[in-house]
Amino acid sequence: MLVLGGKDAPTAAEVEKVVKDAGAEADKEKCAALVEALKGKEFHELVEVGMKTLSSMGGGAPAAGAGGAGAAKVEAVKEEEPEEEVDIGGMFGDEDEY
Repeated sequence: MLVLGGKDAPTAAEVEKVVKDAGAEADKEKCAALVEALKGKEFHELVEVGMKTLSSMGGGAPAAGAGGAGAAKVEAVKEEEPEEEVDIGGMFGDEDEY
């Protein structure tokens, strides 16, 4: 957040303040370690690497054209449960007969 706000090299104290302002408990040692680990690295490069790492973990929807047969198999197994009728008469104050 600090980098996006225009701060090229945030200090540990600034990171700690942001964490506290967000309502969390800030650990001074961890804030200092974070600042040290990110020192000299460009924010956009860190985001790019992070996005690649996240996409390699899977968990999202399959890529277009992938898993077509598997998806059909899953749908075939899934059964629909019958819907229950619920009487909501009078719920909106409209007891009138129509």
